[in-house]
This record gives sequence, C-alpha cells and structure tokens, in this order.
Amino acid sequence: MTGDAGFDVLLARLSDRRGLGIGALATLAGVAESELRTVFHGQVPDPSLLQRLAPALGLHAADLFVIAGAPVPDDLAPVDANAGRCVPRLVEHAMFLSPEHRDELRRLVESLPQEEHARLPAPRPPKHEQYPAGPGALLLRMLRNRNLAWTGTATTFLLVTGRYWSASTYGMVGHGRKQLTPDLLLDFSAVLGIPAADLAALTDVALPDEPSAPKPTTTAGVAELIWDVRRLTADQLRQVGDIAESMRPGCLR
Repeated sequence: MTGDAGFDVLLARLSDRRGLGIGALATLAGVAESELRTVFHGQVPDPSLLQRLAPALGLHAADLFVIAGAPVPDDLAPVDANAGRCVPRLVEHAMFLSPEHRDELRRLVESLPQEEHARLPAPRPPKHEQYPAGPGALLLRMLRNRNLAWTGTATTFLLVTGRYWSASTYGMVGHGRKQLTPDLLLDFSAVLGIPAADLAALTDVALPDEPSAPKPTTTAGVAELIWDVRRLTADQLRQVGDIAESMRPGCLR
C-alpha cells in the first residue's frame, strides 16, 4: 500500500478516474457488487478478485497486485533475473525503430515459447529491493514486474526519458529517501506504460503544469515491449535484442 492510503482508497481513486461507480466496476469485472463493496470498505481482496478487476481498470494484473500490497503470483512475475540485464540493450535498439517495426518486434516476442524453467517459482527480490510502504516503493515494485532492478532502471530511464540518475538514486526513491517529483512521475509513466494521471492518483503526487516527458511518438510501443519481454529467458531476450539491432536503419542484415 502507498503511504497511509489503503487499497480501498487507491481503488476508489482509480475508479473515479474512470468515472466508474462500484456497480459499474463490478459489472465490468464480472463480480458481485456486494463482494466489491466490501473491498471499498477496507476488506483485503483475494487474488482471484484482483485478477478480475485488473482488466476492468485497464491495468496489468501484476501491477494491481502491487497496488493492493499483495505478493505477485509466480505465473505473473519475471522469473529469470539474468534476463533483466538484457532489457536496456533491447530498449536502446528499439528507440531507433519506427512504431511499425516495434510492433513487428512485439509480435515476434509474442510468438516465442515459454521455456520450461521459466515456470519455476519466481525468485524473491534481494533484500535491498524490499521496500517500506510508500509511493516510491509502489513504482519500483512495478518496475520489478518488468524485470528492471536498480541498474536496469537507471539505464532504461536514461534511454527513454533522457534523465540521468545513478542506480542507487532510484533505490532511494523506492525507500522513500528521495522525493518523488512531478517530472519524475512522468518518467515513470513513460517506462511503465501507465497513464501519468493514474500514477498521480496512486502516489498523491501532482502532475507538473508544463509536462516535460518524452513525446509519445518517440517512445510509442517501447513501454509495451518492456512489458512483453518480462517472461523471457536471458537467452531469448538476447536473441530479441540481436533482431532489434538488425532492424535499425542503416544496419546490414
């Protein structure tokens, strides 16, 4: 949970953002209104309810588990930590591709099989990535859903947003020792692929009056690609990175 705000408060904020009352959200999620009402009144949601609520809210289920302060199920979490180190290289090449080529790359990723060892229980995050409750922690846990640890986060943010911070500085954001600013919230939105207004509602951080985030045309499909590769093995992700490199303009195949 984020700071003093429980999941009931965060769920209400997200629902309000979408103009959904309890009844309308229950209908979209295919759950009983009475069951959902108990969550709005502070009842801890069970995993199956979170799974059904996520698409109704337009969110990834894994992210809604993070928002609820619940453990992310193994079948939704990245499982090959070594693969996370390959994400920045893929992003670097993808940033030079047209939106059409990024879509082509995403279709390739979707066609790849899930390796057997990718179905093993997801490893527990290292101790330094176990954060106290807070808005920064919520965002860093969402990055972990995308197989981005501190170093990968720092490199990926630089590539996507142009912001240069050290890996440890992002760790400080997760531990609440570095302020989550409005401009930084926009950076997270660009990498996570979650609307900035949603992140503002979840973190209680106001958006800047004059956004300085990257233009959508320059990053279209990149956040989605980061999400798509979260369940790949390191070998698979290296292969995807090689293909992305070969697709760059001027590259001889």
